[in-house]
Amino acid sequence: MHGFGRYVAAALAARFASEGMSLAVVLLALERTGSAAHGAFVLTAWLAPHVLAAPLAGAAAARTRRPRLFHVGALAGFTCAVAALSVLLGRAPAPLVLAVALLGGSCGPMVTGGMSSLVAGLVPAGAARDRAYAWDASTYTAAAVTAPAVVGLAASLGSAAPAMAALALAGALAAALATTLPYGTPRPGPVADAGPDSGANGGPNGGTHPGANPAAALPSPPPAGLGAGLAALWRIRELRAITSATTLAFVGIGTLTTTSVLLASRLGSPGAGGVLMTAFAVGALAGSLTLGRITAVEPGRLARWAMAGTGAALAAAVFAPSVTVGAVLFAAAGVCDGPLLTATLRIRSEYAPDAVRTQVFTLGAGLKLTAASVGAALVGFAAAAPPQALLAGISALILAAALLHALVARQGGAPAAATATGLSGGSATAPAGRRSPGGP
Repeated sequence: MHGFGRYVAAALAARFASEGMSLAVVLLALERTGSAAHGAFVLTAWLAPHVLAAPLAGAAAARTRRPRLFHVGALAGFTCAVAALSVLLGRAPAPLVLAVALLGGSCGPMVTGGMSSLVAGLVPAGAARDRAYAWDASTYTAAAVTAPAVVGLAASLGSAAPAMAALALAGALAAALATTLPYGTPRPGPVADAGPDSGANGGPNGGTHPGANPAAALPSPPPAGLGAGLAALWRIRELRAITSATTLAFVGIGTLTTTSVLLASRLGSPGAGGVLMTAFAVGALAGSLTLGRITAVEPGRLARWAMAGTGAALAAAVFAPSVTVGAVLFAAAGVCDGPLLTATLRIRSEYAPDAVRTQVFTLGAGLKLTAASVGAALVGFAAAAPPQALLAGISALILAAALLHALVARQGGAPAAATATGLSGGSATAPAGRRSPGGP
């Protein structure tokens, strides 16, 4: 696990900056212009490029001969945009501010899925990599807990500008740490004493068949085209199942922040919406560090359990008589949600062909963020509805996502090796012996 500790630090710093932006932009716009709507437009410009930039960023990362320069450059661009917005927002012409937000948001996929794609090159395949993805998932939830708290505290003490500066410093730290990471091809797991049921090459836990060394047996994949990552997400059954399910679930997750504010007001505690979301984030962090580290459970099954548990806990919160009870149920929902990202990362790592691995990670992250932004817009139109009804709708979406995953995962599909051949232009880039997506 050479360099993985530095990777976790870099990922945490980058995602801290990313998670804090949504609140900091709105607060700074409100402070300087008196209009939260101005901040909402800037935030939309920041989030909008994610799904469009994801395939471009993933393809460029896979093709570049200098991956260190590419990843560090993306983090540096992200950081410069945060710093520029801290100065320009509310002071410069709106078109210039929106252009900076668009450019910074275009670097966003490398902060999320792009960084996660590096784990396969740092940690050998198998249980160690599964645990590594649990730690990677915990950086998202840790950032989701700490960043809004830091931004809110800084704003309450005087101004949101220092909060934006702190986010920029975190981005700079991430870029500096990224320069120290090793950048290489995915590392195979241990070969000796590997039984036939010990891994993803025919078994449930991600190892290899006896005597098989995928890295040595297969040629390096050629660069993949821009559409190859999207094709992999569609053709490979496991990737199609987790991507469609999490995208649907995040339409609901994207509405949760606004809904929690409305629910707290309905329960007689205006301003306590942050308590509900903090409870959810803390629960998610606990879930990713505990349940998310269970490697004996097949990741697809873990993802379904996570979505079903999250939806059920939020459905129970519909009937909460007070903010206190609601916070307990939100925390339970977070605990169930925590393993979902870990399971998602494991599935992408195990089933994405090497030639399109980064595209798969960046596209998956971009689709989820876009779905969340769609959900946020939808709840804006339905804000006059009772918050309990909105929360019931969120739980229904997440439960439907669990059902969708179960249905898609049972469908047949093309063999992994054939799919990889079609994606990479002639080389089978899926690990040798991997169970085909359409197999039993």
